[in-house]
Amino acid sequence: MYRYRTRLPHVDEHLFLTDGGLETTLIYHEHVELTHFAAFPLLDRPDGKAVLDRYFDRYVGLAHEAGTGVVLESVTWRANPAWGAKLGYDARALDEIQRRAIVQLVDIRGRYESAQTPIVISGNVGPRGDGYRADAAMSAAEAADYHDAQVRTFSGTDADMVAGFTMTYAEEAIGVAAAAKASGMPVALSFTVETDGRLPSGEPLGDAIMRTDAATGAYPAYYMINCAHPSHFGAVLARGEAWRHRVRGLRANASKRSHAELDALNDLDDGDPDELAADYRALLPLLPRLAVVGGCCGTDHRHVGAIGRATRSRESRH
Repeated sequence: MYRYRTRLPHVDEHLFLTDGGLETTLIYHEHVELTHFAAFPLLDRPDGKAVLDRYFDRYVGLAHEAGTGVVLESVTWRANPAWGAKLGYDARALDEIQRRAIVQLVDIRGRYESAQTPIVISGNVGPRGDGYRADAAMSAAEAADYHDAQVRTFSGTDADMVAGFTMTYAEEAIGVAAAAKASGMPVALSFTVETDGRLPSGEPLGDAIMRTDAATGAYPAYYMINCAHPSHFGAVLARGEAWRHRVRGLRANASKRSHAELDALNDLDDGDPDELAADYRALLPLLPRLAVVGGCCGTDHRHVGAIGRATRSRESRH
């Protein structure tokens, strides 16, 4: 049974860890081929679940070492109708494999959760289009209809919440929030930005958050930033605008490169874990309600471990 759907512990307690760049870790460190950058089909491979278990075990271990909780995201970022069709999964197959993705995390929670390390399970919802571009644009109503099936699947599992990741324009985020509200699921929404701190759609980050809140009655539990380096959005946060208080999660890229530059690479730019951790520490005064820290493309357990150590100063205030 889900444990935290009516009260997400990372919203009002200590800083929680989450994982790093799942797909880049699998491709470049585990040497796993991911068609269309999709990790969920691994659950259908003979050794796939074991690979994913090892991945998640590292991050739960980091949380135990840090004495904090952890948010585990299901491996379903690409498990929506458009990407599923490209990978040979129809609606029924997507529903089934997403349920198994949550069962995997429930099993991990059963093995490792403790009073000191609560484990929150999140059903991960990715964009209909590319995570780097504002393509396949939909209206908010179209987005709600598009993402409804995936969110409803998660609502029928032991997931505590859903999270819309790598949102490139506000209408899709509004649609994910509407689908979550219709299913009674807590939701976090994570936007990505370009090197100028604006969404790929061109909209300023703060405007996208405020517009999403206005359209949904501030339904999202919180917002996040993912798939961008702190140097891309630090100046935007430094303006001190009120919407910063709605940003409670951060999963930055290891690389300072733009999305276009990363898309053209044939190797991994994993940056410097300690430098990235220092960037996170510098952002703490700018994100006074930061609740979840992890990584995105190019990051792995080294980066998240360093980020956890660097942000422990936040815990001294509790």
